Amino acid sequence: MNSEMLLLVYAGTIGFVAAGITASFYRMVTCESPRFGPSGSGSLAWAAAIAFGALAGPVIIVQNVRNSIREGRVPHSMLAAGIVIAGIWSGCTGILVLELVSSVRDSLA
Repeated sequence: MNSEMLLLVYAGTIGFVAAGITASFYRMVTCESPRFGPSGSGSLAWAAAIAFGALAGPVIIVQNVRNSIREGRVPHSMLAAGIVIAGIWSGCTGILVLELVSSVRDSLA
């Protein structure tokens, strides 16, 4: 496994952990499962929903796929598709988180 692939796996792990922390915090504050879409009707609610969905998206996708399979609404092959989409999304989020951490570290030095 070359270093670029290892870095992508690491970034994906970081991204999924960030998504999990965000989704858990949302669940702790609101006492409901995280979902895509705004909680209100104002522009601030839409902006918060976009930011939340961008960060917690992988966890929401995996939960939605798991619930749909459990209820029998979709075939089991959709589980693989959901995991692949969540993995790619986690990799992108992880790269952004690592860049943010690197920028903060460089600005403090």
